[in-house]
Amino acid sequence: MIVIEQFSSEYLAGIVDVILPIQQEEFGIKITLEDQADLNDIPSFYQKERGNFWVALHGPEIVGTISLVDIGSGQGALRKMFVKKQFRGAEKGVAESLLKVLWEWCKAQGINEIYLGTTSKFLAAHRFYEKNGFSEIQKNDLPESFPVMAVDTKFYKILVADTGS
Repeated sequence: MIVIEQFSSEYLAGIVDVILPIQQEEFGIKITLEDQADLNDIPSFYQKERGNFWVALHGPEIVGTISLVDIGSGQGALRKMFVKKQFRGAEKGVAESLLKVLWEWCKAQGINEIYLGTTSKFLAAHRFYEKNGFSEIQKNDLPESFPVMAVDTKFYKILVADTGS
């Protein structure tokens, strides 16, 4: 059974153990923990204003992550959505569970639009986002406050009112 929990410091090592291997080994992205200051200070980066960070747990093991950065004006940036390979797929439901928690949070917090940026290498992620109602947009259609990462080449948007939760 998968349980979704808000970030607490006890989860940090497990979060890094999920994210870095996916970025580095699975997709060959040359990024280190040091390149991701947000992971070294999740509370002050994500858990402020109307943002948050969640983990998916299978027993004591962290198998997925998702976060929201409050970028102002009722808008949020979906970040750090990663699921361990053996826990991916609709039949496992981990990614869907993480996204549902994010949508419920956004509705409760008054976040009306969610934006995200991703690399062109994450093809399965593109299909997942599109299947879940996200529409691809051009970089110049992002809000000025959206935190574009160097590896982001593909961008999406969804209106929270259009989400299925």
